[in-house]
Amino acid sequence: MSAVCVHRITGCAPEPLAHYLKALGILRVVATQKDPTARGWWQDDHFYLMTVQSRDDLEHFLLAEYAPTPFVAPWNKGSGFFATRDPGLTPLETSTAARFEPFRRGVAAARAPLAALASADAAVRLLKDRTKAKKGMSAAQRAAARSLKTDPGFKTELANANRHFARLKADLFRPCKHTWRGAHQSWLDAAVVILDDGSPTFPSLLGTGGNDGRIDFTNNLMQRLNDLFSLNSDGEATPIARELLCEALWRTNTHRMAAGAVGQFYPGNAGGANMTTGADGNSFINPWDFVLMLEGALLFSARSTRTLDPTASSRASAPFSVRSHVVGHGSGGNEKAQRGEQWMPLWARPTTINDLHAMLGEARVQLGRTTAHRPIDVVRAVARLGVARGVQRFTRFAFLERNGQSNLAVPLGRIDVVGRPGSRLIDDLAPWLDRLQREARDKHAPGRLISAERHLADAVFSALTHDDSAGRWQSVLLAAAAFESVQAGGIGLKAGPIPPLSPSWVASSNDGSPEWRLACALGSAAVAYERDGRPVDPVRHHWLPLEPGAQRFRAKDKRLLRDPRVVMGGRNPIADFAAIVERRLVEAGQRGQRTLPLVAARGCGAHPADLGAVVAGQVDLNRVSALARAFMAVRWDRWEPSGSMRGVEGPWPDEAWLAVRLACLPWPLRETRMIPTDESIVRRLRSGDGSTAVDLALRRLRAAGLRPPLQAATADAATARLWAAALAFPISHHDALAIAKSFTVNTQETR
Repeated sequence: MSAVCVHRITGCAPEPLAHYLKALGILRVVATQKDPTARGWWQDDHFYLMTVQSRDDLEHFLLAEYAPTPFVAPWNKGSGFFATRDPGLTPLETSTAARFEPFRRGVAAARAPLAALASADAAVRLLKDRTKAKKGMSAAQRAAARSLKTDPGFKTELANANRHFARLKADLFRPCKHTWRGAHQSWLDAAVVILDDGSPTFPSLLGTGGNDGRIDFTNNLMQRLNDLFSLNSDGEATPIARELLCEALWRTNTHRMAAGAVGQFYPGNAGGANMTTGADGNSFINPWDFVLMLEGALLFSARSTRTLDPTASSRASAPFSVRSHVVGHGSGGNEKAQRGEQWMPLWARPTTINDLHAMLGEARVQLGRTTAHRPIDVVRAVARLGVARGVQRFTRFAFLERNGQSNLAVPLGRIDVVGRPGSRLIDDLAPWLDRLQREARDKHAPGRLISAERHLADAVFSALTHDDSAGRWQSVLLAAAAFESVQAGGIGLKAGPIPPLSPSWVASSNDGSPEWRLACALGSAAVAYERDGRPVDPVRHHWLPLEPGAQRFRAKDKRLLRDPRVVMGGRNPIADFAAIVERRLVEAGQRGQRTLPLVAARGCGAHPADLGAVVAGQVDLNRVSALARAFMAVRWDRWEPSGSMRGVEGPWPDEAWLAVRLACLPWPLRETRMIPTDESIVRRLRSGDGSTAVDLALRRLRAAGLRPPLQAATADAATARLWAAALAFPISHHDALAIAKSFTVNTQETR
């Protein structure tokens, strides 16, 4: 039995993309050409290879036995097939070395459809040549040539020849798909997806069928093989090949790097401005890196993925390829990312090449019954452990336009495959997030809408990729409320308001702060609650013009309708809260009622200690307002109160405000004690006249049989307005009785 060796391939890391693909390429060529039992995995930011080959055996195999896969792209102008003597293609095509026999067969297969295309082109040229007058022709011959242009039969013949040429040119991929067999077919499957109608689409990993701008990957690889091997003899390694191989595998130092284009795979070596200590730098690459990188890219065949998910877009048809979205990273500006993203799996279990083929062939990132195709959908699936074949984490790459119009595979970080119970909260927002993204991608979308959508997407991405914490879920709610603020200005209305949210959002965002408790009180406020827990006329209608049910905007001709009930502007929370109170009193008066109809959901009433912090100016009311606007979308009829509202400690508001609070209740204090609310109290507070407002409240309390422990009070204008705003937070009946009891106790103590 042969000894098994474990090699730590220090030249292979998850980033850049070239090194990741190089690791897969090493496993692939070793397993398919030398040791079928070879296994590979990722550990400590490096690739590990388990094989019966020792270090010397591995190096000898690559230098003396490795037979490169035939990478040929006759559909690309820069592939070398259209040049008389191409420096990359010609040496390989004319080589007699046994190791390049598969490559020569691939070249021959690639030339076959080109011969038919060249023949059709020659036929067209020959027909056109018959219509041209040439030197040495007689007058009759010239006349006959010119007359062909108007001859119906000749015109038909020329049209048929042109159509035949155009059909062959447009359908160059179909004969390749039908006739190619062998190693070069693997390259075709990875580089091109042939749709049902015969048209080609190109997975982003390999550019446009193995081409990126002026760089043809296949011809570049041929030139790199020429750097490594003597193509005109027996194919033995060149003198520098071993040194370069050691650098590629073991990261040993070398100064023999070759100048050459690296394409999108190695941004750090792409050359250009600021790439060196000078103003400009040339691109360079280790030829082994480029060759093994493309060998590894063959594992990402788009064919099987397309079969498993026929609804996938052309850009998202390769394994673990998703549509682009500037989310979860600080690298994206307004640059184009039309080629999407590639999420490269990292696994910690020794895996054979067959298992790796299966994992990449299935490429399952499942979200329920569907395959995830957007970054947020992928992290939702990852948070639910919805990934097959034991993937431990992903390295995320985006194909971004950088350095002019060049596409570079920019690493955007790593995503751990960890179960996060709170991830299902995003199910409530998922369809809305999709609509928001469509609105933000519209070419006419204003900057503030794009910014708000990006901020929300980032908050969701962060919540799904980090440890569950109340602060992260609050950030999602605050970002959602911020987007609604943009919509309140009449932008992005097609997406609709925040959809109904599960009450689990309330519990998950509980950070124990007074801002959270106050937001619960205001966000759940309604005229009343029915026996089944459904709110009657929720306060959300004072924030946005909504149809009954609060799930659609009241709009006409793509504009929000003016609604007198909408009194919150989202800019000044004190003014907004006071406006809610006054509006509720007006509506109650229209119904012939003398109450302040603001009732919180069961167990959500504002605690007097939190209200004391409000009137003392110790609460972030902007945060309360934004969080409450998000809580207005919660399904409060499904709410089950918990003990999170209890045990609050702190000083209560002063007696003047408590008197105002008791004078503005939504229900009788006791069955026989009704305290009618006077609208003038709130109007006086909003105008800054605190002393008169307190005097009116004291009169109401005395008329109801209470004996307040004060005769009068005064407050400056700012404090009076804050007192009015604090009335927007409903209190429970239990706390109202406690306030009334404290008045009685204080009165008895003062006698």
